[in-house]
Amino acid sequence: MQENQIIKSTKDKKTKNSILSPKLDVVFQILFGEVGSEEITKDLLSAILDEQINSVDLNQNIVLRRRNPNDKMGIVDVLAKINDNEYCNIEMQILDNRDNIKRILYYWARKYSSELQKGIPYANLKRTICVLIADFEIDKIKDLEFHTQWKIIEEKDRKIVLTDDLELHIIELPKMRKNKATGKDKKLLEWLSFLNNPESKEVTNYMKNNESMKKAKEKLNTMSEDERIRRLAELREKAILDELEVKVYNYKKGKNDGIEQNNKEIAKKMKERNYKIEDIIDLTNLSKKEIEDL
Repeated sequence: MQENQIIKSTKDKKTKNSILSPKLDVVFQILFGEVGSEEITKDLLSAILDEQINSVDLNQNIVLRRRNPNDKMGIVDVLAKINDNEYCNIEMQILDNRDNIKRILYYWARKYSSELQKGIPYANLKRTICVLIADFEIDKIKDLEFHTQWKIIEEKDRKIVLTDDLELHIIELPKMRKNKATGKDKKLLEWLSFLNNPESKEVTNYMKNNESMKKAKEKLNTMSEDERIRRLAELREKAILDELEVKVYNYKKGKNDGIEQNNKEIAKKMKERNYKIEDIIDLTNLSKKEIEDL
């Protein structure tokens, strides 16, 4: 199961001087969503959207470093206003909650509709973008590339886009590890390598030609020395591990329940065909009483 990879990713115990993982959502939000991070966020978004971004406004984000570390952790993401009139929501997810497609559509719908106040015409609604960066592969799109872009397209002739207002980007980090940072995806793959391991040799080389990434690494180093941020990261890691343990337990319980139910069905059919009860016990591992009660 991919849960084993998640456990390894989140259970890597951090020493006092170790760098925080930018894949952890609270770290990602402070790194890219805090006022002052406009330059590095602009460079990341430019790589994701493959377009020139002239301005980024991060004023609508909650500043997590000022919150009490004991506060309940909620959904953490980055909201960027780009080019003065378009919005982009970026979410970093370590844990697969299975409803990722519905989640990203909900985020888009919520932000898109929030801009329309009473008395304002529909024409004022602007392009809204949602980006999901997932540290896992999504079953429904497992055969597609590491970065997919989605819009409303006419079904019979897929060249016609109904509107540019809806735009979704899904990035699956495990897939990108199979790609080398070359070609048209070079800049994006470099940034994803940074998210995956900001201290790798390849990322060190990328920073030589990318001032924004270098600034991101410097900020991440500073964040990693901040005790309040480290505490937030520890609490968030604990919450993820707790959630994961529940998922694994439910998976195992459901799997075991399924095996038991299947064995009961087999035993019932064997009884109907007058098999010896000893043979049924040997095949299904059910008790004599369980078989007799069927």
